[in-house]
Amino acid sequence: MNADPRGAARLAGGSRLGAPADLDALNFAKGGGLVPLIAQDADSGEVLMLGYANREALERTLAEGRVWFHSRSRDRLWMKGETSGNELRLVAAHADCDGDAVLALVRPAGAACHTGARSCFGGTPVLLGLADTLRARARDLPEGSYTTRLLADANLRLKKLGEEAAELVAALALGDAESVRSEAADLLYHVLVAGLAGGVQPEELLAELRARR
Repeated sequence: MNADPRGAARLAGGSRLGAPADLDALNFAKGGGLVPLIAQDADSGEVLMLGYANREALERTLAEGRVWFHSRSRDRLWMKGETSGNELRLVAAHADCDGDAVLALVRPAGAACHTGARSCFGGTPVLLGLADTLRARARDLPEGSYTTRLLADANLRLKKLGEEAAELVAALALGDAESVRSEAADLLYHVLVAGLAGGVQPEELLAELRARR
């Protein structure tokens, strides 16, 4: 049964959805029983996809911790990743201030778009694009790749981290903005490679920074 559309007024400023009872305040009637459901990467802030959900889909999402939608064309529930394995693992869900849309903060298990892209909206953030490239290098280990060399040689990784940090410090001491940008980018690259070799994914670093914010 659809919630009373007037209940949305109780969501001024938006509201976290943590239990089935929280869904009572959503305005399902406005969208004919459905509300837009936006999936956003909880760590990077990247908008991944837009779908629609009825109350049952949202109840299953909250209960299972995996995002469910309602297909308008097939008129049935479907879970993201049910065939591809690229699930959207729920971190938190929030209604907007009008109670007629839901934002799901998620951690994706793979590409969110059916095309194989990270996001249905394109424009992958630079850091996440670099993370994908580094993972591909770690998987394929192409000959002649500098990243391959770093991943294969722990001593080289540590040496380059020290060198790049020292070069950044020197650029900062000189007040050379162009060199600071260049050396900081070099250091960031080497930090990401070293982290990957140490079992830490770039997204985990973003999550750590987000937690400290």
